[in-house]
Amino acid sequence: MLIFYGGKSMFSEFVHSNSKSLKIIIVGCGKVGHTLTERLSKEGNNITVIEKNPAVIADLDSQYDVITIKGNGASYNTLKEAGIADADLLIAVTGSDELNLLCCTIAKQFSKCAAIARVRTPEYSQEVGYLRDKLGLAMIINPELESAREMARILYLPSALQVNTFAHGQAEMIKFKIPEGNVLDQMTIANLGRHITNSILICGVERKGEVYIPSGAFTLHSEDTLYFAATREEARKFLKNIGIFTKQVRNAMIVGGGLSAYYLANELLHTGIDVHILESSLSRCEELTTLLPDAVVINADASSQEGLMGAGLKDMEAFVPLTGIDEENILLTLFAKKVSKAKVITKINRINFSDVITELDLGSVIYPKLITSETIIAYARALRASRSSEIETLYHLFDSKAEAIEFRIKEASPVVGKELRDLPLKSDLLIAFINRKGKIIIPSGSDKIEIGDSVMIVTTHTGLNEIRDILR
Repeated sequence: MLIFYGGKSMFSEFVHSNSKSLKIIIVGCGKVGHTLTERLSKEGNNITVIEKNPAVIADLDSQYDVITIKGNGASYNTLKEAGIADADLLIAVTGSDELNLLCCTIAKQFSKCAAIARVRTPEYSQEVGYLRDKLGLAMIINPELESAREMARILYLPSALQVNTFAHGQAEMIKFKIPEGNVLDQMTIANLGRHITNSILICGVERKGEVYIPSGAFTLHSEDTLYFAATREEARKFLKNIGIFTKQVRNAMIVGGGLSAYYLANELLHTGIDVHILESSLSRCEELTTLLPDAVVINADASSQEGLMGAGLKDMEAFVPLTGIDEENILLTLFAKKVSKAKVITKINRINFSDVITELDLGSVIYPKLITSETIIAYARALRASRSSEIETLYHLFDSKAEAIEFRIKEASPVVGKELRDLPLKSDLLIAFINRKGKIIIPSGSDKIEIGDSVMIVTTHTGLNEIRDILR
């Protein structure tokens, strides 16, 4: 789930012409900063990166058409050199929460730019509203917390590979793979609507690396990976009707005791799921025992097969390795799938080898830096859009081969008041649902978009900034 701390009103505070590229300053270029630099520059924005490490700067200079400055992002002189006076957006994603907050505070003193800070510390995350309001920030985002929430949603519905939420939690986009012998195999989308349900919409299908935005004539095959949109209740009914297990897990084993593990354990314990945490550091085990008194914290070497089996892996319904090392997480997942029937979630920090990773049977794969970048990219697009609509939520689907975007319709535009069948929509694009005053509508050709609705679009086109961009 992508949460914009600050709410919808923060978007309308900094609205620009759709044709205007943004001047964005990124402070810190680790994994998240690098991803933001790549994606925001591809969307036509003018990017300046402030980074202390000369090797990182050299790498950026060789890869992207961006301005780089070696220096401290909390220094007024450095920010002045970067052009803070006329910047539209400053994004502080260094490794220090305090430095990120300080960068944003100084930037706000000398410009009218919007400011976003990455903040990971649990104590600060509990004070998000206060910090944001007092410091005048557009957004505070916590990658570990958002990743934990996404992992928790998957464990509430373990048959899913991914669960994204829209319409303030009233609608879901669920990803799953069609099993061999399932009733959906060889069924067309139209027949699914006739014989199973019209209350869900198949939004996208991936088959052998190709992504399709399906029409009614599209035929589903076993081993297809698909996304469908529905209300939470209808989603579970649909999965049950096609014979897919939907009950949330009763227990989970988490390997590693870092921030991600803490946030995930906290989420699961609050919903009554038993949690076992394996951590190799005795001092961290003691901290976790105090922070999470209802969890079972085990001081053990999780890289040892004997340690995992001795901790009860074989009897677990879920297994989530959060060691901080991608290779170790992958090996732990593969071992868990071999010796147990647990639902597995694999956290991957690097996306360089995503094509290889998709070939492995790793269950649900979570990329924390993509969750962070999606939230910030959605905000940046909203800054560029006109006042007629604004982006509320954005997700990249199928390894960024498609996008799901939720638009809030604020004013009259060419899409408002017309039957959907009469709109000249772009190819490879569909309207997945309309949220009207809390009611989720899976639309037909006779439905209309009205002012005040929120509308979710799925498309293989990238860079849509506002609702009128869906038209040819």
